[in-house]
Amino acid sequence: MKRALAAVAAASAWAVLAQTPPALPTAAQSDPATLGWMQGSPPTPDKVLRKEDGSFYRFPQLRWTFSNARQFGPTTNVSRGPGAPSALPRAERTDLDDVAFTPLGRSERMTWAQAFDANYTDGIVVLHRGRIVHERYAGVLRPEGQHLAQSITKSFFGTIAAVLVAEGRLDPEAKVAQLVPELKDSAFGDATVRQLMDMRTGLKYSENYADPNAEVWMHVRAGNVLPRPPGYQGPQTFYEFLQTVRKDGEHGGAFAYRTVNSDALGWVIRRVTGKPVGQVLSERIWSQLGMEQDAYFSVDSVGNEFAGGGLNTALRDLARFGEMMRNDGRANGRQVVPKAVVDDIRNGGDRAAFPQASYPTLPGWSYRSMWWVSHNAHGAYMARGIHGQSLYVDPKAGMVVARYASHPLAANANNDPTTLPAYQALAEHLLANPR
Repeated sequence: MKRALAAVAAASAWAVLAQTPPALPTAAQSDPATLGWMQGSPPTPDKVLRKEDGSFYRFPQLRWTFSNARQFGPTTNVSRGPGAPSALPRAERTDLDDVAFTPLGRSERMTWAQAFDANYTDGIVVLHRGRIVHERYAGVLRPEGQHLAQSITKSFFGTIAAVLVAEGRLDPEAKVAQLVPELKDSAFGDATVRQLMDMRTGLKYSENYADPNAEVWMHVRAGNVLPRPPGYQGPQTFYEFLQTVRKDGEHGGAFAYRTVNSDALGWVIRRVTGKPVGQVLSERIWSQLGMEQDAYFSVDSVGNEFAGGGLNTALRDLARFGEMMRNDGRANGRQVVPKAVVDDIRNGGDRAAFPQASYPTLPGWSYRSMWWVSHNAHGAYMARGIHGQSLYVDPKAGMVVARYASHPLAANANNDPTTLPAYQALAEHLLANPR
């Protein structure tokens, strides 16, 4: 047992998770409330989750962790400000659960209601023209709770960087080293800000969750997001790790998804604004949208926020962000994000740069300012995070879907087949059956 725990700490819980056996417990069998993780006064030893031994990030335990991430490390607050929450009118519909679709690569039909458990959904909110038409929670996530957003975090900072560009405060063609001299000798030094924003950097950095030696694990260990092995002597913070990244190829080529770009962009934003990125998020977004709750960030040992995936939010607040994007950057009668920024994101990035990244569930897509753009007939685009986190904006249908999940497998290719066609089917249903 001790040997197994040591292996988890060394290889990281995410890498172990990627090797989960094919026979997975169902959503009902892995329900964290039913299994009783961390319940009791105190919990019995077999129900305790810990960061140090990696148990907090194993499946099915992670189904509890994702809704309680604050208990496993230091965090900083993202204030919603002192004002009252903005209204989200309710017009809930009973017909949506029966909307049917065919999952990618399959022939049997599935309903919207069935997809909820198929994707290990912890909570979902659907807005249609600004009204809540569907809201459901499972496990231990509640409307008043917060959930780990994973890489949806990136889209917030891609948007903020694009706003700074629109304001003339950030030159997208500036070299990173001009703004953050500490990165001069790293792979990021001669990359442009735009190349960071669109993830078209040439880096020696693997995001292969199945490889315990991939650089992504070194990155999150440096930030102390996941446990460090005994005797760890590597970088002690996210920013220290950024300085160790080396080039592999040239910048400006094919799209290559690498979380480390987001932390580098976060450092750029921090240097340009002179403020921690959590404070920037609060001032630019969170306090402007009438959020119901504060959000919070996982931070490293010196308080640097994990701009690549450390944001935790309430589900309805995530939906409010998507609704602002759907409304061309407007919310509560104000232009929070310039319309030109939203238009640029919707138009997408260089589609010729995307296929080399080999996303079989995303044919024809592109990537722009840390958003994934479908280029489908509805002009849909989305923010995505591992284990099924999703913010899907469909301008034509007037629909926003905010979903938090705890899928046992990290890569979204495992839930895309029962997510993307479900979103499309729901959008078509709402278009054909407006109320």
